[in-house]
Amino acid sequence: MTEPIPVSRTTDFGVAKLMPDVDRERAWLLTVDGAPQSYVDLDEPSYLEFEYARRLGHVLDTFGEPGRDLDVVHLGGGALTLPRYLAVTRPGSRQDVVEADRGLLELVVEQLPLPDGAGISLHPADARAWLEGAPAGSADVIVADVFGGSRVPAHLTSLAYAREAGRVLRDDGVYLANLADASPFAFLRSQLATFAEEFEELVLIAEPAVLRGRRFGNAVLVASHHPVDIGALARLTAADAFPARVEHGPGLRKFIGSARPVRDEDAVPSPEPPDGAFGIG
Repeated sequence: MTEPIPVSRTTDFGVAKLMPDVDRERAWLLTVDGAPQSYVDLDEPSYLEFEYARRLGHVLDTFGEPGRDLDVVHLGGGALTLPRYLAVTRPGSRQDVVEADRGLLELVVEQLPLPDGAGISLHPADARAWLEGAPAGSADVIVADVFGGSRVPAHLTSLAYAREAGRVLRDDGVYLANLADASPFAFLRSQLATFAEEFEELVLIAEPAVLRGRRFGNAVLVASHHPVDIGALARLTAADAFPARVEHGPGLRKFIGSARPVRDEDAVPSPEPPDGAFGIG
């Protein structure tokens, strides 16, 4: 049997590499310009390697009736980890993946092909532009995991963007975002303040060390118009290898503090991660 070999290609926005995992036969790590982006196990697409991906998966698992098919928009494609996950955990779901890097999409579907009948449609487009053209009330879930290099682009951080997300979601829908920041959390607090303008319910999921300001790291934002199952999320995230805390209500409002919603004209990208923050090896 031929051993899988790494694949490297210059795409529209960087150098993408697919590296096989020596411990799992058909599993691959995707990096872009050296930053880990996605991990996929083709034999077990329900396996989520990255901690933040597992937290997104927990929210998806607790949304609505278990196993019900969903209409999902993924802003940011990577190696299509969560679309593959939902295709097996929520069979029959209809999923749109919006990825600005056409070359990256082509590399991923060429090297890590989607199974037939997965119900996943791929759109090489800017995330906000695509969202602005999407029909109102057409999605149950929007998952935003968009990074230009290692930073969330500025035009995906503003109140105008949040309102577009709210328009596309159904009344009982949920918005999820993978964000990254460190103390004093100017970016993260501004994002919470921004989405609080559009959505009644906010939840933040992150490791305690990140929330205490001890290191740079990922945080998952959950926004909806209806209460989230905090108890179920807390149990699932506490059982992970790297347990996370689920913040909501008064504690989250205290965390937001005096932060203000972001206007388009004031929007900035998320902060640059410190060297080694998301390194591999």
